[in-house]
Amino acid sequence: MLKVVHLNTYDGNGGAGRACMRLNRALLSQNIDSKIIVHYKFGNNADIKTFNRGIIQKSYTAATIIFERILAKRFLKPDSRTPFSFTWFGRSVIKHPDVKAADIIHLHWVNHGFLDPKHIAEIKRLGKPVVWTFHDSNAFTGGCHVRYTCTNYQQECGNCPLLINSGNDDISHRIWQQKNKAYQQLDFNVVAPSTWMQGSVEAISLMKGKAISQIPNTLETDIFKPIDKAEAKEQAGLPTDKFIFLSGFMPSRKDLHKGTQYLLESMELLKQRLGADADKIELVVFGNRGTEAVPDFPFKTSFLGTINNDEKLALHYAAADAFLIPSLEDNLPYTVMESLSCGTPVIAFTTGGIPNMVQHEYSGYLATYRSSESFADGMEWIIKHPEKEKLNRQARQTIMDRFSEEVIAKQHIEVYNNLLSEGGNNV
Repeated sequence: MLKVVHLNTYDGNGGAGRACMRLNRALLSQNIDSKIIVHYKFGNNADIKTFNRGIIQKSYTAATIIFERILAKRFLKPDSRTPFSFTWFGRSVIKHPDVKAADIIHLHWVNHGFLDPKHIAEIKRLGKPVVWTFHDSNAFTGGCHVRYTCTNYQQECGNCPLLINSGNDDISHRIWQQKNKAYQQLDFNVVAPSTWMQGSVEAISLMKGKAISQIPNTLETDIFKPIDKAEAKEQAGLPTDKFIFLSGFMPSRKDLHKGTQYLLESMELLKQRLGADADKIELVVFGNRGTEAVPDFPFKTSFLGTINNDEKLALHYAAADAFLIPSLEDNLPYTVMESLSCGTPVIAFTTGGIPNMVQHEYSGYLATYRSSESFADGMEWIIKHPEKEKLNRQARQTIMDRFSEEVIAKQHIEVYNNLLSEGGNNV
């Protein structure tokens, strides 16, 4: 039986963690011996293992994660809201029995003091094929996880706009060099969840010679599934006579990565266009940690807080008439996939990997990048659409055809088998 071990920093905390756990479940359903080992374990799932043996090791790991964040403030500009990871801490993984026993080592999101370049290169000593899913851009930048319009990573980083002391040989340049040295020692097969990510990887010298496979993430289609809209609204305690927009975590107007300001502007525009009919619209927001720092929305808004139960989350997706995601850069955001799987169309900017999931005016609306006017057009389009049930069916079918567990598991298994038939890419 094929043995695969997945390495990720956390167990389900964040999109990469969820992607890792969902792929593991999908592989198990195809009779693959698949295991997950994490750097820091939050949950109590006995099937997910950790490199920490005992409370002392776990405490040390937590301390390094926290210390990196504190120390980073000395190097990053105070107004920087772009996630950035340094390479001060790392740990060896090659002596863990499940890593040693695996046929395939599959890396996922390995920041926050987990796998620094030195310990990534060390994996070569095992002589096993390595697969690495890029859940964001950090693997090929000098530290940032979100690039926006910066192209410095295409050369060797340096002159980083996020750093206080920026220059040709700044920290971002030195981190880039560390990664370049490590990647020359360790060969690996890149899995890019989106066409956008694949194009990014193919365009840079840091990834020269690396094999790339474009395979999306998957999700539990038996949990995230359609429910009759009226019935779902009643179960969720939402008005059945209102058009419900659902959206994810909205931190503040100043937040850059999630594009909150564009959602606010587009909703103001929509309210003006609808006139008296604006009273028929409601917004529901999940994932917010509190209502103190959130902006005032022009429509009646309910804040659900963080939803840790997938069945409850799926119910709210199914109850909504449309999902709004104004994100400015995302690889393959799970909120989009979850919404579509529940038969709920999505309004989003044309950015990152979102066009791989949302088909314009088929399963949602792709607005012009950074255009509040265009985003408002998308919301108005779906409110006035004459065949909403058809849109709902098309949204669900998109997921079943291209992102179901069986489809994605088989694509990964093909990559694994090809690597093994080649004799391993690190031997």
